Amino acid sequence: MHESNNQKLAERSISGMNRHERFRQVEYAEDVGKTMKHIAVYFVHEKIMVFCMLVIVICGTICGVCAPGLQSNAVDIIAGSRRGNFVQTLSIMLTVYLLYSASGLLQGGFSARLSQRIVKRMREELFEKIVDLPIRYLDTHSHGDVMSRMINDIENISTTVSQALPSLFSGVLTILGTVIVMLLYCWQLAILSFATVFLTLAATKILSKRVRKYSRKRQMLLGQLNGTVEEMISGYHTVVAYNHQDVTIDDFCDTADALTKTGIKTDIFSGVMGPIMNCISNIGFVVIAAFGGYFSVHGLISVGVISAFIVYAKQFSRPVNEIAQVYGQLQTAVAGAERVFALLDEANEEQEGVELEREEGAKVTFENVQFSYEPGNPVIQDFTLTVPSGKKVALVGATGCGKTTIVNLLMRFYDIDKGKILINSQNIKDIGRGALRHNIAIVLQDTVMFSNTVQDNLKYGNENATKEQIEQAAKMSRCEEMIKNLPEGYDTILTGSGENISQGQRQLLAIARAFVADPKILILDEATSNVDTRTEKAIQDAMQQVMHNRTSIVIAHRLSTIRDSDLIVVMDHGRIVESGTHDELLVQKGRYYELYMRQYAGYAI
Repeated sequence: MHESNNQKLAERSISGMNRHERFRQVEYAEDVGKTMKHIAVYFVHEKIMVFCMLVIVICGTICGVCAPGLQSNAVDIIAGSRRGNFVQTLSIMLTVYLLYSASGLLQGGFSARLSQRIVKRMREELFEKIVDLPIRYLDTHSHGDVMSRMINDIENISTTVSQALPSLFSGVLTILGTVIVMLLYCWQLAILSFATVFLTLAATKILSKRVRKYSRKRQMLLGQLNGTVEEMISGYHTVVAYNHQDVTIDDFCDTADALTKTGIKTDIFSGVMGPIMNCISNIGFVVIAAFGGYFSVHGLISVGVISAFIVYAKQFSRPVNEIAQVYGQLQTAVAGAERVFALLDEANEEQEGVELEREEGAKVTFENVQFSYEPGNPVIQDFTLTVPSGKKVALVGATGCGKTTIVNLLMRFYDIDKGKILINSQNIKDIGRGALRHNIAIVLQDTVMFSNTVQDNLKYGNENATKEQIEQAAKMSRCEEMIKNLPEGYDTILTGSGENISQGQRQLLAIARAFVADPKILILDEATSNVDTRTEKAIQDAMQQVMHNRTSIVIAHRLSTIRDSDLIVVMDHGRIVESGTHDELLVQKGRYYELYMRQYAGYAI
């Protein structure tokens, strides 16, 4: 027990070090300028909407700047220092304020619509990018983190566009207009009022640096937390089966605690901006009251100008404060946008290439193939194999010997380092990935069904398949009766990616789906691993019909499923160590013989 606890603590320590190192590297790799330019591209696509919103903001700013001047006139008329119609001035001032309020309402509506249009385009591009990403990227990145970029990061961008950016636009214009009017009324008092701006800028610079740092770290932790939850849910049965709930909870809590601490720091530094800006604004009011009274006594300005200056000072400080407060929100959005654009900037899986030449058969040849997932750690070494057209070749060997990797290379999920893979006389590197995969059907050990009808799942490999072809495929894969027993037959919705049927039934449907595709090359990677022995025998009988005159590569640990193969290839550490038919390999009494005897000791050979 003591040793187990020490090991657990060590693992957590290493995990924490790795997490800290990752965040440190990302923090200094930040490029705000590049991210803002990337965001600007989306606004260009919505230039009409942006123009309309800008016109509304300008109209609202003009009204906001003119209103205090009208108020100054009204005060001076009351005080007797100015001639004019008080009722008319009051009516104009009321109209200006109403227009100012109306522009605010319109601005909110336009900004909300603009944000949703931008986010819609961004989500579409991101989803298209995820669909086109190389397999290697998704194999080496947390799925939860990818989902977090799609959901959380884009939501932050949406909030910023709808709330922060309008405040930024109107705030900048209001500041410019207010500065001009204040200088026209009394440049001495205006300069004294502007002195507080330097305090605002200093406070913003100090606080924003920390907000940017912790915002980015918070987004990263949120992605990691989503990844932990996604892994726990997808592997829930394994977690429970191994009584790993406590460790899983500890891992989650460690990340959640780090996220909480980072979130608190982010909110603290973002939240203190408001009170600090208000304090600086109050200092500005004191300056205006003191020096404004002095100037008024000496006849430089009227009482109405002092009242207008107080409103202008408030009007000047309000957008400055708002900009300072939304700066933290902007930093969070920029941090999220950078993560989104980092994914969008990933290279797509290359699809260019020629079509597979139309020939009767499909002979597959591996010539001196070498491959490694990581440089310096070869997984496949000097692999040479010919799969004759229309023949069935089985790959067997211990777990981790490279069987599935061979399939990944043939499907071009990964590209080989050296050597060639040919289909007939064509190098698959010259064939487009889409064209290549269109001629190959694969049934994996881990079956994937989509939340759709049974019929649509079976048509996944061939959208033009007729109902008769689908029913024939179901019959050949021995799942026709199973489908008919479902509540709605072929129209039954598979909920939760097929969770309303058993794993064995999902395996049968996956095999039927491959049959519907009617490929030149059929790959079965442990395709019968999740069905019982009786069903397995039925599937084998059906597969004999499907594999007739079709090039087939079968990966199996159950040697009973590949006894009738035209060629059995035994692999070890990425190399071929034996090959031959079932009977030939048994006579040799080599590696295959050992594997066979382990599985069927005591049975007649």
